[in-house]
Amino acid sequence: MVQLVDLTSGTPQPRPIDVHWISGSISAKHNTDPDIQVHEYDPHTFILRQNKAVHFEAPFVFLLFGNDRAMLLDTGATESPQYFPLRATVDDLIERWLAEHPRDGYQLLVLHTHSHGDHVAGDGQFAGRPDTTVVPATRDGAWAFFGFDVDPHRVARVDLGGRALECLATPGHNKAAVTYYDPHTGILFTGDTVYPGRLYVEDLPAFRASIERIIDFAGSRPVTHVLGCHIEMTNQPGVDYPMGTTFQPDEPPLQLTVEQLREVGTALTTIDGPGHHRFADFIIWTS
Repeated sequence: MVQLVDLTSGTPQPRPIDVHWISGSISAKHNTDPDIQVHEYDPHTFILRQNKAVHFEAPFVFLLFGNDRAMLLDTGATESPQYFPLRATVDDLIERWLAEHPRDGYQLLVLHTHSHGDHVAGDGQFAGRPDTTVVPATRDGAWAFFGFDVDPHRVARVDLGGRALECLATPGHNKAAVTYYDPHTGILFTGDTVYPGRLYVEDLPAFRASIERIIDFAGSRPVTHVLGCHIEMTNQPGVDYPMGTTFQPDEPPLQLTVEQLREVGTALTTIDGPGHHRFADFIIWTS
């Protein structure tokens, strides 16, 4: 008989994310970082970062385990498994998890925070993988999966088996953007909508509305961390690393707080046109 993992009881408590992320090197030729850094947030939740020497975007991706299936959120910036062995890494983590929690027919669901290339490049590595569903990151594909094409204001649920994520349509940075809340950890996954870096705004009214919605949503949930997919700021307030940087030795933490999320909302009230609007923990780029 399959022993179910309890992923629902109790209120989520913030676990420390006290980790030095791989952040590149002065010479990419001599970079010794792993292709992918894996951080175990808890035994059922993993944060992965791509090597900056392989791709300067160095996005974070996330692997969450439920009783029936795992969910991979985003697939990184590099297509080649030789330089970015995402599938091999995910397969190894799933194999280890199943060794601790044996069950047959375990599934993998691949979803995305949005459709930009540095978040979907590794999708092809999962083509043909058994028991795997890759949901397209496009607005038509992703929003149909969540039911946002019928009701963009609904809170969709993705059940991994005793671990049901709540999902919001949050366009503005990208028209297909989705924000995810995990009740097990209390983590709010905001993709490129909110993170310590340059918040590129494609549609300012839509971005404002999405930030307001995320803030309202977070106000009624126990949110432990706000996790985006990049770090672009330095540890000096308002100072970012130049675009394309492959060495970022003085990064701030990846995780933000709900208060910092509210600061994004407040900052947006001061912006009424194009420009690079600098704040302590982020920069809002409007065009």
